[in-house]
Amino acid sequence: MELRQLRYFMEVARREHVSEAAEHLHVAQSAISRQIANLEDELGVELFQREGRNVKLTSIGKLFLEHTETAMKAIDYAKEQVDEYLDPERGTIKIGFPTSLSSHLLPTIISAFKENHPNVAFHLRQGSYKFLIESVKKRDINIAFLGPVPVDDEDIEGHILFTEKILALVPSSHPLATQENLRLRDLRNEDFVLFPNGFVLRKIAVDACKQAGFMPNISSEGEDLDAIKGLVSAGMGITLLPESTVSETTPRFTTKIPIHTPEVKRTVGMIIPRNRNLAPSDQIFYEFVKSFFAMLEQYK
Repeated sequence: MELRQLRYFMEVARREHVSEAAEHLHVAQSAISRQIANLEDELGVELFQREGRNVKLTSIGKLFLEHTETAMKAIDYAKEQVDEYLDPERGTIKIGFPTSLSSHLLPTIISAFKENHPNVAFHLRQGSYKFLIESVKKRDINIAFLGPVPVDDEDIEGHILFTEKILALVPSSHPLATQENLRLRDLRNEDFVLFPNGFVLRKIAVDACKQAGFMPNISSEGEDLDAIKGLVSAGMGITLLPESTVSETTPRFTTKIPIHTPEVKRTVGMIIPRNRNLAPSDQIFYEFVKSFFAMLEQYK
């Protein structure tokens, strides 16, 4: 069994078409067909069945693909570690991040890191809270920034960088817009603009409202921060957002108001896999970020 056979097999499985896989891999279609036939002979099973011009995985083929992907990720990760061991200043760091940390935190950190490590490359992947956690577990990314930082996952190690407040964002014309702060209960009769179910910022907002003694009336939903802010600007309702998402500029026609009762916060930090070592470049970046925020805390 050769690595080349496994890579050919994975590409055909993804595309369900031998000629398209051959075109993508820049090899002859006959070469791919021959290598997959050799692989099937060695395993003693059929991995694909033909459906017209396409091919579909057999049931045993699907099982073999699952294990092959896991094995190839491990091999690719090992190769990356060897390359980075030889020259950690020229490695590639794979980072995941959510929308709420994309506008300020991530650019600031990467810019500061690149000043001292200009030859290190980055591969960035935006995703939801659950997606980022699973991606770290599956080796798709090595480090992810998250808020809040998970504390009860045995496969993930979390490091808190800072804690930030959750603020209310209301239309500038709202009766409460002139207040310096407010009780969350003051918003019990308002229409809320929140993220859809499954988004962690929605859960934070709903849990905070429950703590204040009411369930929010969710009149509108948006799948990204710009959509949420835009709906508030248009007067469609109010929302609750982390302070960092409105720290530099408040959206037009909106006002941000601190909440004093209850005080709603979220932790922000990094997660890494608990049961495997980071590659050298990843480790350098991980330690840099921890030091960077420790220094910021000293100057607060």
